[in-house]
Amino acid sequence: MAVKIRLARRGRKKKAIYDIVVADARAPRDGRFIEKLGLYNPGTNPASIVLESDKAVDWLLKGAQPTDTARSILQHEGVLLRKHLQVGVLKGAITQEVADSRFEEWKSSKTDRKATAADTLAQKKDAEKKAKLDAERKVNEARAEAIAKKNTPPAEEAASEDVADEAADAAEAPAEESAE
Repeated sequence: MAVKIRLARRGRKKKAIYDIVVADARAPRDGRFIEKLGLYNPGTNPASIVLESDKAVDWLLKGAQPTDTARSILQHEGVLLRKHLQVGVLKGAITQEVADSRFEEWKSSKTDRKATAADTLAQKKDAEKKAKLDAERKVNEARAEAIAKKNTPPAEEAASEDVADEAADAAEAPAEESAE
């Protein structure tokens, strides 16, 4: 019996969530499986993975073959590295302590890379938000200038109105003096 580590789809339309399962190769994709190893949700940013790595390593050592997508998930989580190191321990090439220390070293570097990636993503998001606010501010200023320009009379008409007002004042002033 050929055993595969693969994804079983669930969730609603366009909101897929996948179970990472061990199943007989002849079983349908979403059908019967032997054991559930974890969960993969590609809908989050970054994609969230919950995996029981000890069980996955055990199944890989028993001969289960992962599909391409499952292989990339297992590689991302370090399961394939643990399997590789465990094979070395079983063959007597390295000791269990050396294998554990190498895996912990890889895990710490992976954690640092994840933190750096998360910081970069947050900085990129903040920069995009700031750029959008600056663009909106420029548009609002241009709109305010256009409205102010529309509401103020042109300079020529304002000058002619001032001259007309002065002439009217001058004409009223002698009329007022004669009336007294």
